[in-house]
Amino acid sequence: MKTAHELRPGNVIMLDGSPWVVQKTETTRSGRNAAIVKLKLKHVLQDSTTESTFKGEDKMEDIILERLDCTYSYYADPMYVFMDAEYNQYDVEAENLGDAAAYIVDGMEENCQVTFYEGKAISVELPTSVVREVTYTEPSARGDTSGKVMKPATITGGGTLSVADFVKTGDMIEIDTRTNEFKKRV
Repeated sequence: MKTAHELRPGNVIMLDGSPWVVQKTETTRSGRNAAIVKLKLKHVLQDSTTESTFKGEDKMEDIILERLDCTYSYYADPMYVFMDAEYNQYDVEAENLGDAAAYIVDGMEENCQVTFYEGKAISVELPTSVVREVTYTEPSARGDTSGKVMKPATITGGGTLSVADFVKTGDMIEIDTRTNEFKKRV
């Protein structure tokens, strides 16, 4: 059993007798009340999605599924194709990747974990951090040194995130894939 606060994208939970993949989590904390967790869920067997709100301490049944270490192979619209060590290929629908799609690029060296439910690939979990190139960001504003200054940047793969003001176009940066946050320049 996991609490709603411990759930991450890619986890599969049993809700009302049906398996659901967590696609996105958003936690809201207030001063007096308990944390509220908003989950975007996709049904594993049907093509339906829903958003649900839970208290942070609500317990959910986490389903243990088969997981394989795979590498990204290629994109065949609308499927991403991953390959295991024995050269077996697995198709994962683009919508099942959620935010992870922004970090998947051709020639990526990081291994991913592909999750299966009853023989069907249902989600992909990226490593906790990846290194990507900044393809575009605005130049730094001169003289702005007050605190932690952030600016938007586009990375290889098309994703956007906030980076520190000193990052320039062409820099390699490390990104935390769990929170979609800039960690450091590499």
